[in-house]
Amino acid sequence: MKTQSNLFITLKNIAVTHRKKLFYTFSLVGVENLSLMLYPVIAGVAINAVVAGEVWKTLIYVLLVLVVWGVGSARRAVDTRTFVRIYAELVVPVIMNERQNNGSTSTTTARVALSREFVNFFEQHLPTFITAFFSIIGSVVMLLAIEFWSGVIALIILAVFGALMPKYIKANDHLYFRLNNRLEKEVDLIERTKQSELLKHYDVVSRLRIAISNREAFSFLAIGLAVAVLFGVTLTMMTLKGYGSAGHIYAVITYMWTFAISLDDMPRLVEEYSQLKDIGNRIDV
Repeated sequence: MKTQSNLFITLKNIAVTHRKKLFYTFSLVGVENLSLMLYPVIAGVAINAVVAGEVWKTLIYVLLVLVVWGVGSARRAVDTRTFVRIYAELVVPVIMNERQNNGSTSTTTARVALSREFVNFFEQHLPTFITAFFSIIGSVVMLLAIEFWSGVIALIILAVFGALMPKYIKANDHLYFRLNNRLEKEVDLIERTKQSELLKHYDVVSRLRIAISNREAFSFLAIGLAVAVLFGVTLTMMTLKGYGSAGHIYAVITYMWTFAISLDDMPRLVEEYSQLKDIGNRIDV
């Protein structure tokens, strides 16, 4: 409970202190995600327009492409300016708090490096989470609207993985606790220990990183199997129904791919969450 409390207090403080900068950044993230969710439907309309020889309708697709890339370009430009300044203001209190608490140089150095993860949360992980969340929910809603049983299967997949999530998070928390314990001591070990102890240290670090990677790989495989079921059932039903609209087929397949790719982001986001929770218990900003 303490870990989560420290994490959320830290993230809340950063969000409140830099609310204006973050508002502009995440407004662009929202517009970008809305544009991407409209993409399959408009692309489907454009495909049908090409088949029907309706030139002006096809140009709607070109306009959407310009909007998506224009907003994405603006977001990337704003991102850098926002987050380098946030990190510069964040890292100094970390160093001063460690000095006040008589922290060793090695621990302070490690925690300064780890504190970057708080900024990474806003810069990388939160936008990824927002995109994945919008894409998953949006894809399910659109599938329910245009291919109902495909949307139902997607909902069942979400329910199954949601039920497994607490156990998955608990195991990740334990792995990141052990890994960060090692990383905090790394500078001190480099300065003072013998070769045999260094070899043991890096062997343990390697094993922990491999364990985390193995869990991610297994999750990737599990998601792949679930998505294969979704594609198999949907394509079979569409084939038996004899859909003749190329635009409809394209939209359904694209929404399924959007669902699959976004679902695949979730294990990595859960790992980042476990990493951040543990850092939140170590660092006072």
